[in-house]
Amino acid sequence: MEAIEIKTLISLMSKIPGLGPRSARRAILTLLQDPEKKLIPLAEQMLLTAKKIKLCNICGNIDVHDPCLICKDDKREIKTICIVEEISDLWAIERAGTYKGRYHVLGGVLSAIDGITAEDLKVNKLLEVIKKNEVDEVILATSVTVAGQTTSYYISDLLKEEKVKVTRLAQGIPMGGELDYLDEGTIGAALSLRQPVQEN
Repeated sequence: MEAIEIKTLISLMSKIPGLGPRSARRAILTLLQDPEKKLIPLAEQMLLTAKKIKLCNICGNIDVHDPCLICKDDKREIKTICIVEEISDLWAIERAGTYKGRYHVLGGVLSAIDGITAEDLKVNKLLEVIKKNEVDEVILATSVTVAGQTTSYYISDLLKEEKVKVTRLAQGIPMGGELDYLDEGTIGAALSLRQPVQEN
């Protein structure tokens, strides 16, 4: 029988995506078996990071800097913006190491059921950045789900009035596929072979 402190740790750990109660119990047990080398350094680093963490006011990435390191990087191409649903998608594309432009994190997808509107996705902020930086290409990297594609169509329709090329990731991303779960090679190829969005 576990002490209340250990039960609380397991309960908190099990709320992390990908970890259920059993996986959380195993992870906590590993940490507790060597607290000096594993648990204490992890706890200290998590507390330190929690105090410093910020959302980038330009792209919506999470970092300890605002603007984030990507937006502050002068070597990044400011005239290209890749639109992603979540921060995890941005990190997945960065893992691939092929994209050198900037990002816009929507923070979700349009959903009438969940009450998520264009305002919630910071679309107005996106339009401001496009005009300010004279962006010439917007890459739609939303997931191949109904909600992801609906959001993609909405944004591409919105950008028709702007003098900007709108492209989407190449075919090869499976239907229902989310970027965070794809390997770097697939993401890199999908970016390199991106295609223009067809206008209706």
